[in-house]
Amino acid sequence: MYETIEVRKIAGALGAEIHGVDLRRELPERTIGEIRRAWLENLVIFFRDQDLTPAQFLGFAERFGEPVEYPFVKGLDGFPTITPVVKLEHERVNFGGVWHSDTTYLEEPPMGTVLLAREVPPYGGDTEFASMYAAYESLSERMQRLLEPLVAVNSSAKADVTRSREDRIKENPTGQSRREYVAEHPVVRTHPETGRKALYVNVGHTVRFKDMSEEESAPLLGFLFRHQVRAELTCRFGWRPGSIAFWDNRCAQHNPVNDYHGFRRVMHRITLKGDRPR
Repeated sequence: MYETIEVRKIAGALGAEIHGVDLRRELPERTIGEIRRAWLENLVIFFRDQDLTPAQFLGFAERFGEPVEYPFVKGLDGFPTITPVVKLEHERVNFGGVWHSDTTYLEEPPMGTVLLAREVPPYGGDTEFASMYAAYESLSERMQRLLEPLVAVNSSAKADVTRSREDRIKENPTGQSRREYVAEHPVVRTHPETGRKALYVNVGHTVRFKDMSEEESAPLLGFLFRHQVRAELTCRFGWRPGSIAFWDNRCAQHNPVNDYHGFRRVMHRITLKGDRPR
């Protein structure tokens, strides 16, 4: 039960809307604690009608973790940890437009991500989310035992995700924009706060298993990529200006749906510092 917020689940696997809070205000610790509990229980939480300034948006995110800069695209002027996520009217490819966990090519991927809608198309542009707890738990015991000792190699240079951010890099690069990042993480990670196991590979960044070639890895990875985004493991969120999504990057994946060609979509994103997956 929650005493200071209202939590409305939107799907069986994950996702809940939070009502009864104005994020422009300084929230008491009790409310922050309940929001965090709802986040851990539901993997991704949503807020509506939050007209926040960049400073207010950053202040909210800082109540839950340490914001970090995105390595490929510069942040807003004066707010380097707020990254603009933009698709313009003439563009056909959207930023991060594949199923993925954020920046798993880093040694310490983000704990979570907070995304605020500034401009949205008249239709389309939803974001899908998937539970990696449910993806792992719905595998057979034999498959779970097979996967648990495996290590995945993740790269920032995987072709599909590279194409999805190349326009933003051209317009607003950082000093690290052309660097390739590679990190190895367990295929099954244990969440440091909940203790639950989650499947931790994704089609956006995972290229192979450690000590195996890409060709050898492809059949099993292909199965896992399909399995982990089955409809019953997902939820879908429709944006309005002022909507916020806050997801747990350690146990949830997301996919921005690219179905609004000819319209502008502008979001602001903050990523929160994580730890090394175990």
